[in-house]
Order: sequence, then structure tokens, then C-alpha cells
Amino acid sequence: MRGPLGAVIGRFPSSDGNAQMGGIIRHNRKCRDIVFLVIFIAFWVGMIVNSSFGFNQGDPLRLTYGLDYKGNVCGNKHANPGLRELELKYWLNPNQVYQSGLKDSQFKLADARSICLMDCPTPSEDSLNWVCDYPEGEIRLSMDDWIDRNYDYFEFLTPEMRNSSVNLQGPCYPVIFPSVNVYWSCQFLARPSNVSLTHWKQMGGMNIDADLIIDKSIHKSTNSRSSVLKRYMSDIGKSWPILIVCGGILPLFLAVIWLLMIRHFVAAMPWVTVILFNILIVSVTMFYYLKAGWIGNDAITPIIGDHDPYVHIFGRELDHMRAAAVLMTFVMAVSVLTSIAIIRRIIMATSVLKVAAKVIGEVQALIIFPIIPYAILAIFYMLWLSASLHLFSSGQIVQNNCNSNCCAYDLASKRVNCDRCCGYSIRYTPHIDIAIFFHLFGGYWATQFFVACSSTVIAGSVASYYWARGETSPEIPFLPVFSSMKRLARYNLGSMAIGSLTVSFMESIRFILESIRRKLKVASTTPDSWIGRAAHNTSRFCLRCIEWIIKSVNRNAYIMIAITGKSFCKASAIATELIMNNILRIGRVNVIGDVILFLGKLCISLSSALFAFLMSDTHKYRSAHNKISSPLFPVLVCWGLGYVVATLFFGVVEMSIDTIILSYCQDSEEHQGTAQYAPPLLMETLNDQNEMQRLTQGPPSS
Repeated sequence: MRGPLGAVIGRFPSSDGNAQMGGIIRHNRKCRDIVFLVIFIAFWVGMIVNSSFGFNQGDPLRLTYGLDYKGNVCGNKHANPGLRELELKYWLNPNQVYQSGLKDSQFKLADARSICLMDCPTPSEDSLNWVCDYPEGEIRLSMDDWIDRNYDYFEFLTPEMRNSSVNLQGPCYPVIFPSVNVYWSCQFLARPSNVSLTHWKQMGGMNIDADLIIDKSIHKSTNSRSSVLKRYMSDIGKSWPILIVCGGILPLFLAVIWLLMIRHFVAAMPWVTVILFNILIVSVTMFYYLKAGWIGNDAITPIIGDHDPYVHIFGRELDHMRAAAVLMTFVMAVSVLTSIAIIRRIIMATSVLKVAAKVIGEVQALIIFPIIPYAILAIFYMLWLSASLHLFSSGQIVQNNCNSNCCAYDLASKRVNCDRCCGYSIRYTPHIDIAIFFHLFGGYWATQFFVACSSTVIAGSVASYYWARGETSPEIPFLPVFSSMKRLARYNLGSMAIGSLTVSFMESIRFILESIRRKLKVASTTPDSWIGRAAHNTSRFCLRCIEWIIKSVNRNAYIMIAITGKSFCKASAIATELIMNNILRIGRVNVIGDVILFLGKLCISLSSALFAFLMSDTHKYRSAHNKISSPLFPVLVCWGLGYVVATLFFGVVEMSIDTIILSYCQDSEEHQGTAQYAPPLLMETLNDQNEMQRLTQGPPSS
């Protein structure tokens, strides 16, 4: 049988009744789980190398803007020629665009000749407009003059150049089709200008195909999965002010307010939390409906800037927003019904929260301690997100290997060039998907590690309070939070590494299996029989349950690490044994308290999401340079960041409750069922017979 463990600090009577004298009891602690700390450090060396590769090879501009026929990224002021403010990709030859859209064509849109412009050209109402190649060679114009002339220097062409242009080989090309700015590419509209076509034919120009294919070809390219993913990543980069305000500052402010209200208005907080949660989740769902176009006329649109109101172009982003709206509707319905169902248990939660409020009042440094891991995570996330953008855009710009007819007039060589006239594309380095997964895994592991460290520090501080009999006595160290931080840094970082790694590993397995499921679904190879579907859904449910159990065990293991200084595995075993031995005493108390705290975290994160919707709906992010393709990803990131911040601060209450309860169980077990160190308020809550019956056995049957 396991012997007495003792306390972190405090006078500890042993199980045989003889008091241990000599003042404050301190365990003979030593460094634990050093191997996993070494693994964690080695992993971070790999993270630094991986991120350095991204910063070296990546360019976030590639996520937003396209490439011209020279391989330059539109909008890049360091390109040759300089493309500052020339951010729109425009395809010069309409026949090449048409040819790329044919079903059996070998010609790809990426090989069609394209340049970067400031705005999309429009056909003239009484003549023929031209868009000419970048000025060089015999064309003695600066880039600024070229822009001022609306990209038209046809009048300066030699007869040879004019003849080449009439044959759609440049350097000038006719503007026959109107176009609109769709995600920084000029998408042709299959409505050719009759006036322009007439002038073109009078000049003896070659035939121009004016079918709907010319519209669909560019639309298909801009709506490819890779293009949509790049835009989503670009949205995160463009909306960094939203992430700072709604993902960092706002949840920090709301979490501190919530802790202060728990301290002073504990009886009302469960009711306030449940009501506020319902209001917020309904509000966020309504915003999804607004952006999906199901309420009002404010649906997201892929068109940037002013355009003909009769032009309607739809993108994948709208479909994703509508899918999110449907999912939020389901989540909202389940959440509202669940919150209504637990109303009868709110009084129980109030009793539990009173104990946590008492601890926060005695150890007041706990209110401000989460600011330390918050600041560390804030710096980490800024660096991590920047590295993510560079990794997603990493690769080399290389010329395509095409066998198509892409001949065009070369101003530098003064002739039509049919060699090396293929377009450019970004060739991603081998195993870039592994590097991205490694980076994502590292971000999640680091988050779990910092949360684990924060939880353990809080648990150590609360344990100091408990084992000093819940009094502000000389036996509580001065500034117990810093004493707990010192013990963590000196002895238990390895245990934090293995605990956070366990959660991250399980989450990664679930992510990989979910990715495989989606690929099988796309390939239509999912099981058709009801047995197959049942097995598939059961496996997903089991993984969720295992993940939840691991997180619960980890949290209690962190508490026992703070109390006993044991290794992670030993502390997990001790915590699990204590919980199983006292499940009837603490089970319902713990569950209902956790539910209220979980709703509180959701209130903070939903507030972040709601304000992110409001900020993304301002003019800055709806038009021109900073337009985001969809508020979906910025809102989700703010939601996630808000939840992480809330977890750090709500961990004060959560870990206070769990530490007090586990310490109470340990205290009772060490002293033949009678807790010796429990603070008075805890004794009033758990030892009063009527309260005990209401908390652990439910109302008596009639």
C-alpha cells in the first residue's frame, strides 16, 4: 500500500499520529523526467531550424498576389521592373486564356502571358484600348509614364511590332473583354465589347474566341483548393491588428474582469456566465448567417473594389462560410439546450466557486500571475504565426516546362520569341508538408507546455494555502506563486514536457485520421454499409474520449506534481488512485464546476470571435489593399486565441478547485478519513451533512 506523501509545506502529522516537528516540511525533491526535457529542447532546436528555412525561402506576398510572365510577384517593389502598387495579375492574350479552359487542351493558364497592373482594364466605348507589355528596349518610357498612359504605347510601335500585336503576339494586346478584380486577378467577363471587336476586325486582327470558357478558366484557377488555402493564410497576415485586439488584448481584459467578479460576486457568476454564453453564441451564429448571405445583403464577395452591381461572382469562401453557419446552428442548438438543462445544478457550482474565491482572496498574486504565461505566449504566437506565413509561402519560383505555343514579342531582343516563353510557378521544396506539420505540432506542443507550467504553478500556490490550514500564516511562504515557479523551473520542467507531449501526440493522431477520412470521402471510398459507418463513427468517438481522459489525467497529474514533486507517471498514478477512491465524494462537484468554467472560457472566446467579426466588417478589411477574402479564418484564430487566454486565467479557478479537492482527498486518506489541513470554508462546504448530500448524492427521492 502506498505510504504517506506529506505536503509541500506545513506541519505534517504522519499516519501513525506522531507529529513531524522541525518547522516547515519540504520534500527531498529532485529533477524529474529529464529525458523528456532534453527531447523538448532538441525539438525546439528543430523548430528554430525549420522556421529559419521558412524565413529564408518564403515570401508572404505570394499568398496574395500572382506571378507575371517574368516570374515576379505582383506588388513586389524589388522586382525588375519595380512593381510597387502594381498588384493585379492581368492576362494579356485572351485566346491563351480561352485555350487553357478547353477540356483536352495541353495549354495551362500558368503559361498564358500575364503582367501586373494597378487596375483592371476596361474596353473603350468608341475605340480600341490596348494594354502593352512592360516598357523596355526601344520603348523609351518609364514605368510611371507607362502607368499614366493606362499601359498603352501602341502609337510608338514600329510596323513590325504592330503586325505582331495584331497577331496577338505583343507587345501590345487589345482590350476586348471587361474584367473585374477577383482576389487580385483580373477575371474576364464573357461579354466582349462590340465596338472594340469591330475596330479589331477592321485592323485585320486574328479571330478572338468569345465563349464562356474564357470566364470559367480564370474562375477555376482562383477557386482551386491551393489558391483558397493561400488566401486564408494571407487573411491571417492582413488581419494582424484584429488578432492583437480581439485575440490578445480583449480576452486578457475580459478574463481579468471575470476573475475579479468571481472574487467579489461569486454567487451571481454562474448565472451571469450561462446567460451571457447563450447571448454570445446566438450573436456569433447570426454573424455567420449575415456573411453567408442568408440574412440581409452583406454576403462576402470575391470582387475587390467598385464594380457593376449586376456582376455576380461566387467563390469557395462563400460555400465555406455557409457550411460554418450550418455547423454553428447545430452547435448553438445543442449548447443552448445543454445550458438550460444544467440550471438546476448552478447552485452546486456556486458552492464550489466560493472555495476558489476564498483561495484567490488569500493568495491574491494568483489573479495577476497568468499575465506572465500570457506575455510569453503572446511573443511566441507572433513569432510562430510569422514563421507559419513564411513556411506556407516557401518554395522557389521556377519556369514551367511547356510544349505549347506561347510565342510573344521580346522588346529586348526585338523579335518574336518562342523559346522559354512558358510561365512561372512556385515549386515547393520536397517534404514541405512535413515541415508545415512539424511547425503546427510544435505550436500546439508549446501551447500545451506553457498551459501545463501555468497550471502547475497555480496548483503549487494553492497547495501552500491548503496545507497551511487555509490561513494567512507564517507557514505560507512570502509570495507563494514565485516559490511555486521556482520549484517548477528547478525540478519539474521535464514532467511538463511529457504531459504536454502526450496531449499533443493524441491530438496529432486524431488530426491525421481526420485528414485520411476526408481524403477517403473525396475519393468516395468511405464505407457504405451501416456496419462500416458505425465502426468509423465509433472510432472517432473513442479517440475523443481518450483525448478527454488524457487531458483530465494530465491536469490532476500536474496537481500531484506540485504537491509531491513526483515524476509525471507516478503523479498520474497517485492522482488517478485518489480520484477513483473518492469518486462519489468529488465526482459531481468537479464535473459541474468544470462545466461552468468551460462555459466561462467559451464566453471569453465567443466575445473575441464576435468583436473579430465586427472589426473585419469595417471598410479597411472590405475593400482595396487590406481586403480579406473571408472573415472565417481571422475569426477562428481569434476564437482559438481567446480560448487559450481564457484557459490561462480560468486555470486559476479551475486548478484552485481541483487542487483543493485533491488535497482534501489526500489529507483525508493520510489521516484515517478526517482531513486535518482543510480550510474552514472547505470543511463547511464538504463536511456539512446536508450540503454533502446535495453535492454528491443529489436530492433525496420522494
